[in-house]
This record gives sequence, structure tokens and C-alpha cells, in this order.
Amino acid sequence: MKQSVISLICFICTFVAIAQDVKYYDARNYPLFGKGIEDSASKWNYSRLPDSIAPILERPALMEMAECSAGMFIRFRSNSPFINAKWKSTHQCLMNHQTPVGTRGLDLYTLEADGKTWTFMNAARPNPWNATSEARIIGNMEPEMREYMLYLSLYDGVDSLYIGIDPKYTIEQPAIDLPKREKPIIFYGTSLLQGGCANRPGMAHTNILSRWLNRETINLGFSGLGQLDLPVAKTIAAIPDPGMVVLEMVPNVNVEQMDTLLVRFFNIIRDAHPNVPVLFVEDPQFPHIRFDKAIAHEVARKNECIKKHFNNLKKQGVKNIYYLKNDDLYGHDHEATVDALHMTDLGFMRISKVMYPILKKRALK
Repeated sequence: MKQSVISLICFICTFVAIAQDVKYYDARNYPLFGKGIEDSASKWNYSRLPDSIAPILERPALMEMAECSAGMFIRFRSNSPFINAKWKSTHQCLMNHQTPVGTRGLDLYTLEADGKTWTFMNAARPNPWNATSEARIIGNMEPEMREYMLYLSLYDGVDSLYIGIDPKYTIEQPAIDLPKREKPIIFYGTSLLQGGCANRPGMAHTNILSRWLNRETINLGFSGLGQLDLPVAKTIAAIPDPGMVVLEMVPNVNVEQMDTLLVRFFNIIRDAHPNVPVLFVEDPQFPHIRFDKAIAHEVARKNECIKKHFNNLKKQGVKNIYYLKNDDLYGHDHEATVDALHMTDLGFMRISKVMYPILKKRALK
């Protein structure tokens, strides 16, 4: 009862903060990053897979997971002294190991005066009682023109989104061409890639790397479903001129799936993009493998399998492929996860620091 009263008070305070005059603009009028493939038939504007592949998917649940807007963000600029958001979530997802801001919320970044550094401003907390949320993200600012990046939810879909400003001021198309859309970096994988369990959307490692590199990234992480579905490889192959493809699917697949599908999945991408670098990433060193011998054995088996296929491709003369061992992905103090599997913000920062020099050298050429 006490907790319910506290939650109600917090919600009332938020409502009062946004009760002043606000003019809302449909976010679809501003550039959307991270979508990958534009499909005019797509039911969900903020979906990560086109509806056109639904009939050929063996697991229809993939399309539902693709409705999660992980890795997507809106770019705009405004001189308003406050920024609001009003949005409707697709699934009203709440989980027992990730914050509601991470699953269903939004967060806002602005570009610093140096013209290249993105800085976190604040998060938009979702309404826990229904699908529609409204929040004052940042207020009481000097009314000067700023470039913004608004990240969408990681573990829920965004059905509709509106950006609110003071009606005496303006909201416009971005004036600075960042992050660059040329040669986007495509990531394919699991719940770890989708952003579980970042505290807020901007802390998923694809989003961190996008800011650090100032390059568009496309997050094709599907919780529990990163299982080398060949139609997803065809979707990746259809994305024009990627800078790099990162394969992080090992936590969701077993040895048999890799033996059957990994090379086929890779070849679909390579046939479409003969010179694009591809990074194969090992299963992480999860903290509990020190104690759980069954998990330790399975991780070792899967990493031996992916390394075997990588080495075979190298022996066949395949160029521009790279391999990332799991030695440093999570660090070495066993403190980077929520549940010995999914990363906290600390874990996402660590994996980003490991990947950053590889992507900067190979993907930005």
C-alpha cells in the first residue's frame, strides 16, 4: 500500500511538471535511425524487420520481437526550453530484471559544442499502468538551438511517438549530419545485443558505439531468437553498403545449429557484400561459469564450434573476417551483469570499449 501511494505521488508530480502549454509534433516527421530496411508494407513504423519476410519465417515470434524498437532513435533540433515526449508502447513490457525505463522508456542526448560528442540529458519514464506515457524529459533550459537524439525503447515497441515543445519555440530537421548514415554497422544476435538489461535505451552497446563512432548502427538482437534464421541473413544482405556486420548470436544457438546454419548464414551476407568485414564474437565468459560446470562446458563447446567454422573459412581463403575472443568482453571482476547473463550498464560500457577499436579500424575505412 505504501509503495502504491509513493508511485501515485511520483506520477502526479510528473503530470504537474508537464501540465503547462505544450505543442506536440509527430516523430515520424524527423529522421529515424537504426531501422535498416524501409518496407512500405511494414505494419509497425518502428519495427526492425520488414513485414515482407514474415511469410518465410519458421518462427513467427521473431516478428513480434522485431517490433521492439531497440537501437532506433529520432534526430531533431529545437530551441525550446523544455522537451517532452508522449508515446504509446506496443506490448507494455515489464520484466523482473530490467528497469521499466530500459524496457519501455526513452532517453535523450544532445550534441556538445565540439560538434561530435553526444551527452546524456535525461530519461523519459513510462507510465506503469497503461500503454500510453507522457513525460517531461528535460526542462528549465536556456532557449538556444540544440541538436537532439531521442532513443526508443529496447524491450517494447513504440506504436506512436510525439515530441513536445514550448509552442513559442520551434522544432526542426537536424542541421548536423551525425551520426553518419553511410556504411552502417549491422549487429545480429540475442537479448544481450537487444539491450538486456540496460537501465535506459542509450546504454545498449550498439547505441554507445553509434555515439562514439558517430555512425549509424542497426540492432538486430532478438531475445532468445538469435538462432541464425536464414531470412534474417537475407534482410541483412538487403541493407545497402554496410560498413561491417557483427555476429553475436552464440548465446542463443547450440553446436548443432551452428554446424548446420552458420556458414550458410554467413554466405548469404557475403554473397551480397563481398568485401564487407564480418566480426565473429564468442560466447561471453559469464560470471557463473566458474561454479556451474554444465554452463562452463556448454560455453566452451560453443566457442570451439564457432572458432572451428571461422578457421575453416580462413583456410578457404575468405578475406575480411575477424574474430573476437571472450577474454575481456565483461571484464574480470564478475560485476558486469544483473543475473550472470545479461549486462548492466557497466557490462555494456565494457563490451563497447572492447569493440570500439575493432570497429573504428575495420568499419570506418
